[in-house]
Amino acid sequence: MNSRCLMLLPAVWCLSGCVIGTTHYGPIQHDTRSIPRDASELARVDVRMGAGELRMSGGAPDLLRADFSYNVPSWKPDVRYSSDAGRGNLTIEQPGTQASLGSAKNEWDLRLNNEIPMDVMVRFGAGEARLNLGSLSLRSVEMEMGAGELDLDLRGNPKRDYDVRVRGGAGEATVHLPANVGIYAKAEGGLGEIEVRGLHREGQHWINDAYASSKVQIHLDIRGGVGQINLFAE
Repeated sequence: MNSRCLMLLPAVWCLSGCVIGTTHYGPIQHDTRSIPRDASELARVDVRMGAGELRMSGGAPDLLRADFSYNVPSWKPDVRYSSDAGRGNLTIEQPGTQASLGSAKNEWDLRLNNEIPMDVMVRFGAGEARLNLGSLSLRSVEMEMGAGELDLDLRGNPKRDYDVRVRGGAGEATVHLPANVGIYAKAEGGLGEIEVRGLHREGQHWINDAYASSKVQIHLDIRGGVGQINLFAE
């Protein structure tokens, strides 16, 4: 293992929260939560999951409709919401600092409202994250991932510009971008490869054909540690 890998591993372990210890499993538990819409004109959504399978999408009539399945009792998700001065703040968090991948089951299916303008932040330790966010009214997206597989689908018809920031540790990150709006993308893979489709390179960044003429633009900044980065404008 080379020195760059050794430097990256502590950061990956920190994000994933994986520690040596005893994890107490139980029967699979199923929880559902919903947060109704209020008068807030925009919302900040903060998702913090140590390990497991994360699904996020739009289409909820409420601000949030969520289904959780897990077999470690201490991982019961903590869902909090507050509103102040027209802004809602939604936090969905896996409690505790430990995350074990062995026989543990931890699955989240989160559905958000399409109409409320949102800033979405996801901190995901290890596992598989599939985020289908193209139907949301996005203001910004920020994703931090320790180890695993990320599929971020932003295809849709955005009405405003927004920024996307992705930081990955070890694994594969795939970002699907809409071809009908302007795309400006910066991508850096530490020890992995970068595959790009539907974009052409200009200096240290990539743009698509719509970038010069579109009134709406998405600015993407993605960096990976060890693994593959895929950028597809389709």
